[in-house]
Amino acid sequence: MTAVQGLLVVISAPSGAGKTSLVKALLERQPNARVSVSHTTRAKRTNEVDGTDYHFVDERTFEAMREAGAFLEHAVVFGHHYGTAKATVANLRALGHDVVLEIDWQGAEQVRSAFPDAVSIFVLPPSRRTLIERLRKRGQDGEKVIAERTRQAVTEMSHYGEFDYVVVNDDFTTARAEIDAIVTAERLRTESQKNRHATLIVELLSPHEPIQ
Repeated sequence: MTAVQGLLVVISAPSGAGKTSLVKALLERQPNARVSVSHTTRAKRTNEVDGTDYHFVDERTFEAMREAGAFLEHAVVFGHHYGTAKATVANLRALGHDVVLEIDWQGAEQVRSAFPDAVSIFVLPPSRRTLIERLRKRGQDGEKVIAERTRQAVTEMSHYGEFDYVVVNDDFTTARAEIDAIVTAERLRTESQKNRHATLIVELLSPHEPIQ
């Protein structure tokens, strides 16, 4: 088998659509996949771990990285900066890992421009009411912030048509299976399989004496 570069998978969704839970489930079910931990200037929440959920940095550090061209993509979301480090993604893909980027539509647009082979998935909630209920259940924001996130979600969801795939997260088990199916199907594309099984293909297509 020949080493082949891993997939670059972009998963985007509005707040409350269940993106983070779906990404976590994908990583549990796809042992070859790795998530690229983003850098952000927003404050760390009580249940978050630096280096696991995000790399939490100050504005000065983020700006220095941006000016140095360290980010594959970066965007401002709710007044805070978010960015994906180029080196992290490149190193993981070179090792053959599928890299998952959990980013917003702005970042996804930048990634698709730089890597046309990236696989992009947009996750939609089953209804506006469900989206609001999920935001409330998180218990992280007040009603004013939830109202702002809901308004922002409409803008974010209007970009769903720019993505390769759309998954509606109504039933979590179904949505998880659909994302697994997308990743599996992309791995089985002819070009990837040709590289992954180069030795086998050469052996199968080489002239041989009839098997006795």
